[in-house]
Amino acid sequence: MNDETQAPSIEANTTPAAEVVSTQTPRPHLASRSLAAAFGIGIAGWLLPGLGHALQKMWGRAAACFLTVGLLVIVGSGMRGNLFTSEGGDAFATLGYIADLGTGSFYWIAKRLEINGPDVSRADGDYGTRFLAAAGVLNLLAALHAYEAARGRKA
Repeated sequence: MNDETQAPSIEANTTPAAEVVSTQTPRPHLASRSLAAAFGIGIAGWLLPGLGHALQKMWGRAAACFLTVGLLVIVGSGMRGNLFTSEGGDAFATLGYIADLGTGSFYWIAKRLEINGPDVSRADGDYGTRFLAAAGVLNLLAALHAYEAARGRKA
């Protein structure tokens, strides 16, 4: 058999894995943001729920964050939930304070709504405390997402 009648051989793909190009499309409007600008967007998103997303023109997420955190704070305060203070005596009180402080400016609104003080002797007050903490944790996660989106890491 001569070389001309042989079937052509198929060579294996020898491209190293490091040379494989990503299929994700670059986002030039997000890649140009500096670390300081992204940090500022994250802080803005913490201070006013949804503001970090609004600054990036993510209107749906901004509205969802603002309305959800705001509703949880209003309902939690209406149920006379406990807002923790910085003078907590144990680790759980400190964690509660950090969670409540996570609502940003809504923390001071909730303080103003707490006219008669907390009432955790009933189930309503206990659930209200959980709603207030959930609002803070949700806002901290939303601010983190706004920061990551500003860095171009998330959509």
